[in-house]
Amino acid sequence: MDVKFLIFKGKQGQKVNRYQYTAIDDATRVRALKVYKRHTQASAIDFVDHIIEKLPFRIQQIRTDNGHEFQAKFHWHVEDKGIRHVYIKPSSPQLNGKVERSHRSDQQEFYQLLSYKDDVDLEAKLDEWERFYNFARPHGAFAGKTPYEALRERL
Repeated sequence: MDVKFLIFKGKQGQKVNRYQYTAIDDATRVRALKVYKRHTQASAIDFVDHIIEKLPFRIQQIRTDNGHEFQAKFHWHVEDKGIRHVYIKPSSPQLNGKVERSHRSDQQEFYQLLSYKDDVDLEAKLDEWERFYNFARPHGAFAGKTPYEALRERL
């Protein structure tokens, strides 16, 4: 799990900051995405509850960096849900490489082509991108299969 920082230009040319929270399954690359206005533990906690509801399998462990959004309140919320929370070694983003690589795909295949209008439009387009990524986008790691095809093979 990680956060991608987003910067858009608003209607009056002002800077609009948003934060894409991303969870990716190590085994299948199935992802869940959600954008928040704030980069806080409350957002991270809400996102954990979102992925528990959304993902079609039980989450056993969440691995994060040491960002402020993943500290004590978040940690104990995750543990209280029966999920192990593990921090990666500081200054080692490669230890969370799958989510980092997926953020690069987001930038190159989604955000680079996106014209920001407002948050409602962004959320709708992000939902569409998430569905495409999980159900239609071929992945080199699975010889061209999608994450949900990889998941079906593992079930």
